[in-house]
Amino acid sequence: MTPDMSVRATNTGESSFTIETGSGHSITLSGMPENQGPRPMEMLLVGLAGCAGVGILSILRKMRQNVTNYEVRVRGERADTDPKVFTTIYVEHIFTGSNLQAESIQRAIDLDTTDYCGANVMLSTSATIKHSFQIKEASA
Repeated sequence: MTPDMSVRATNTGESSFTIETGSGHSITLSGMPENQGPRPMEMLLVGLAGCAGVGILSILRKMRQNVTNYEVRVRGERADTDPKVFTTIYVEHIFTGSNLQAESIQRAIDLDTTDYCGANVMLSTSATIKHSFQIKEASA
């Protein structure tokens, strides 16, 4: 069984919290007017970017794809009314490498987003998530 995860949030201002993770990391989250750190909803997108990135890169390495650089850009559209959930999330994967195969990249994205990335699977229950990718050939 996968171990539980935990965080502790301590109020440090009008709308700011210091978050300590069970894995020993710390981050400040904030709202307006303090603006001392990322917004909590931004962190959902951060989690999706990291989850997808780690998983997809791992799959591509197993496929022996020579990825030399990988960037994940995530943008979320939110509902106009409270609770202002994400309605559509766009995930753009930008790969740089030598002789990268589009079919392999699409397969890695499909596998990760349906079978491995818990953040993608969880967020997709309330938002439409659209993945796209582009390939850049590494310069010699």
